Amino acid sequence: MEPQILETLILILHVLAGLAIIGLVLIQHGKGADAGSGFGGGSASTVFGSSGAGNFLTKMTTSLAIAFFITSFALAYFAKEKSVAMRDLGVPQVIEQDISDYPADVLSVEVPQINEARSNSEVPATLPNEAEIPE
Repeated sequence: MEPQILETLILILHVLAGLAIIGLVLIQHGKGADAGSGFGGGSASTVFGSSGAGNFLTKMTTSLAIAFFITSFALAYFAKEKSVAMRDLGVPQVIEQDISDYPADVLSVEVPQINEARSNSEVPATLPNEAEIPE
């Protein structure tokens, strides 16, 4: 199977396991909820019987948590493999060329100096003491 398809399937399982864990945790009731059954809270209306709901939901949550961790490790492995593949691409090397390959008109271009560029610009130049903040 192609790695990209396998990674997508694992990602889908990861998201589904996460959502299922959230749902199961929200369905379960805490330790304090059992105290109400001693004062008349009957267990006849439960789907799993008098003692099966907590045990079933706990085992289901545990198995989904294990699946979530396994898919997390699998996704981390795929991310590492992509990182190694990108690292192997490396930085492109600079190819040095002899400047005699270029035409003479390209090599004879003059670059104006900074002071010449300032004197030819329309922006007024300020002297260093004029730029200071007045007291």
